[in-house]
Amino acid sequence: MTINHGAESIIKNNIIIVDDHPFIIQGYKNAITRYKPTEFEFLIEQANDCKSAYEIITNPATPAFDIAFLDISMPSYEEKGLFSGEDLAKLLNQYMPDCKIILLTMYTELLKIKNIIETIKPRGLVIKNDLTFDELLLGFNKVVNDEIYYSQSIQEMIDQELHKPIEVDLFDKQILFHISKGTKTKELVQYIPISIEAIEKRKLNLKEKLDIPYDSDIELVREAKKRGLLF
Repeated sequence: MTINHGAESIIKNNIIIVDDHPFIIQGYKNAITRYKPTEFEFLIEQANDCKSAYEIITNPATPAFDIAFLDISMPSYEEKGLFSGEDLAKLLNQYMPDCKIILLTMYTELLKIKNIIETIKPRGLVIKNDLTFDELLLGFNKVVNDEIYYSQSIQEMIDQELHKPIEVDLFDKQILFHISKGTKTKELVQYIPISIEAIEKRKLNLKEKLDIPYDSDIELVREAKKRGLLF
């Protein structure tokens, strides 16, 4: 982000929009260029697939982007291992780590949404069915001002998940407690009167209940504390 000190201070932002639907790109442009035109100037690059986006992002002559709009589903660039907007987000994090990423998706599965948030950590995440002109401007405003923006459907999913009751019994609570203290799985049988096989099965069930997308005891403990299962 640069500032032009002329008669008026205009904040310049370099933006890239990647989507395989030209009319959607035009919609984003229309919204962005109407955002506080007396304060901001936006220089917008566009690409319609992973290959053209890769060529722009990795070009040494390309100025660093301040904000990126990336559709998650788009034509891939297999030669470079780029199959989605998520992969492009990782590429941007590598080449332009200060770029604020806004991901747009048709996905509505909670586990997928949580995985995107945890692995990409986008500044904005929007389900396309939520998107209106006003909603786009609202989200854009939050991201420009260094806030996190999740569209309505995503926020509702997260809120419902946080308040969804999880049923656990005494053994589950004991497993969570001892794991949180750093006890290894093979040592849990010293504290809990069930077999190691039963303990492993219970751990797996807990991870499924809490939507832990990978085999991590640290994430299991963190999510259990967030849900009030562990203090």
